[in-house]
Amino acid sequence: MLHKVLAINSGSSSLKFKLFEMPTEKVLAAGQIERIGKTDAALKFSYTPEGSAETSKIEQKQPIESHEVAVQLMTQALIDNKVIESLSDIEGVGHRVSNGGDYYHDAVVVDDEVEQRIDELSALSPLHNPVNLQGMKAFDLQLPDVKQVATFDTSFNATIPLSTALYPIPYKYYEKYGIKRFGFHGPSHQYIAQETAKLVPEAHKLISCHIGNGASISAILDGKTINNSMGFTPLAGLMMGTRSGDIDPQIIPFLEEHEHLDADGIKAMLNEQSGILGISEISNDLREVEDAAAEGNKRAILTLAMFVHQIDFYIGAYAADLNGVDAITFTAGVGEHSATVRKLVAEHLSYLGVKIDDEKNNANAEFIQSADSKVKVLVVPTDEEVIIARDVVRLLKLGD
Repeated sequence: MLHKVLAINSGSSSLKFKLFEMPTEKVLAAGQIERIGKTDAALKFSYTPEGSAETSKIEQKQPIESHEVAVQLMTQALIDNKVIESLSDIEGVGHRVSNGGDYYHDAVVVDDEVEQRIDELSALSPLHNPVNLQGMKAFDLQLPDVKQVATFDTSFNATIPLSTALYPIPYKYYEKYGIKRFGFHGPSHQYIAQETAKLVPEAHKLISCHIGNGASISAILDGKTINNSMGFTPLAGLMMGTRSGDIDPQIIPFLEEHEHLDADGIKAMLNEQSGILGISEISNDLREVEDAAAEGNKRAILTLAMFVHQIDFYIGAYAADLNGVDAITFTAGVGEHSATVRKLVAEHLSYLGVKIDDEKNNANAEFIQSADSKVKVLVVPTDEEVIIARDVVRLLKLGD
């Protein structure tokens, strides 16, 4: 029996969605609503009409004042374009949620208590959990009889041992506030771990590189995370599009004193003005920085060198955590599409026996290592939404 399941990723001003036919995992429709709260908000989605081999695309602009209105617009568009006959066709909705804290080490069916805990954990993920919850509440109103599932970014990282997860600050703050390394991008790293295991069954020691505007690297041993470069929040680890990644913590009081920045100013600087944008002063889009570097822009060249160095730094650290590495998999926007970054990263990994084939790398092939490489190097497109859809089917027992 086939089931229609929605996978949802709610942002502060956006709502991304995929409608799956399960268990075939066929994508019936996919898209996003952008600029929620603005008069020029836009719905964009694609679908394949029944009986057609061609994909149809829809784009419409109109004021969309809230996530509730966005959900109404999205579901009505699915009906109007005959992707579904009625709302009753949707049997489950899954949501990506940033932080499940120490409460949730797996996805969970949403109820009032779960919503309360997601709200409570907004203190740990203030930029993400509140809007994830908004998405849930919007579906509560639109599909009141349909059960929802929360898939947490932190769940796949719950296997990180405490000796790795704790920060060397007074232990009482872990006891009082739960401050530790949670790690993020869990659905992506979980998908990559599963796909890499299919492609390289003998690979027990995997380093998964989710490199996009947000970026994280995971050390995965026999399918379980033992480390992740993000930390207490998604701000930690690698430099990203606009996020700083790891910095000396003493920089914060220094800038508070000398630049007269308050807590909000510091948060804005670290989350919105740093990383690739902050160093290059060109863009947070690495493609534009790569183009500028190719033209000899010194700041772009510096940015690219910093970015590559940090990726190599974490790969080296995680090779030590794993006591070796069998496979390195690149995914997400940069990881999947930037042959330049992959090549530069690999040039500094010869000590691990990593060698890539330039022709395969430039073609974004599935396997890009050379014949004499001791480590398999893969490029695998991520699919966080299918992990969410699988969680919905498993927890709502739709396959029974």
